[in-house]
Amino acid sequence: MDQLKWVSLLGLAHRARKTISGEELVVKDIRTQKAKLVLLSKDASSNTAKKIQDKCEYYKVPLKLVDNRELLGNAIGKDARVVVAVLDTGFANKLLQLLA
Repeated sequence: MDQLKWVSLLGLAHRARKTISGEELVVKDIRTQKAKLVLLSKDASSNTAKKIQDKCEYYKVPLKLVDNRELLGNAIGKDARVVVAVLDTGFANKLLQLLA
């Protein structure tokens, strides 16, 4: 049930235009402190995973792992996505609670 809740909330955040996906765009928003939460797929390549994890750690942006890229992409109504950033503090805090 919790999985359905966070997927729905991420979809709502996307419809509110408070998410961004794609490795380069997410890294840019981490650097500029726009990203409030980063969701990374567990099946991301090791290079991508290391890059995103290192950026999040350095810039102190919360990072959560999700099961797979298809789930992450479906949540925002797109094809498979490896990484998604949430740009709104309210959505980010609620997603952190649901993914804890």
